Amino acid sequence: MRLVHNSMHDEVATQLRERIFNGELMPGTFLDEVRLAEQLSISRTPLREALKVLTAEGLVRHEPRRGSFVNEVTEQDLDEIFPVLALLEGRCAREAAEHATDADIATLQDMHDKLQRHAKAKRINDCYAVNFAIHEAIIELANNRWLAQVIADLRKIVKLARLQQLHAPGRLDQSLAEHMAVFAALKAHDAEGADAAMRTHLNRQRVALRELSRQPRSRLTR
Repeated sequence: MRLVHNSMHDEVATQLRERIFNGELMPGTFLDEVRLAEQLSISRTPLREALKVLTAEGLVRHEPRRGSFVNEVTEQDLDEIFPVLALLEGRCAREAAEHATDADIATLQDMHDKLQRHAKAKRINDCYAVNFAIHEAIIELANNRWLAQVIADLRKIVKLARLQQLHAPGRLDQSLAEHMAVFAALKAHDAEGADAAMRTHLNRQRVALRELSRQPRSRLTR
């Protein structure tokens, strides 16, 4: 299927991004421009523009005279990214606590009720889905597009690691408790408490991922 011309490179970037995140293009994979252009039925010009977009996002790296590769996330990358994410999402929680209405709190209550049910039943995939929705809801409540943009960009890099921190021993219950602490602060409109609780949550995610990195590789991937 041929892509629409006026947004071709954006659509190509979206397709490649999805292939990276679903594991079809694994970290370290060489991105053969000729082969990709043939697969997508496009010329190499929009493909190269798309690769520039993904390079700017940190998902792809370009090596002179060698070409483009799917980026690989190192332990150092994660050590550097998570403290920044903690600060940014902490700020979102702070602003969300200041802005949240009774209706917002009721919506978050429903989401946390679902999270508790999934955690109790050990439905980890469902926990991930609700966990993501809760973080997105808090970011939306903060109503700060600059925070949202930077967080989204950093999340893309973390997603490359393809690690599932809820598989770390004891992490599922710990993560649930952290979420409930954030929610308690939001309900109380305790901006400082929400900020601190969210920073704790993100920093403990990094600890869990570090523990997983020491486990057999079969437990690190989806």
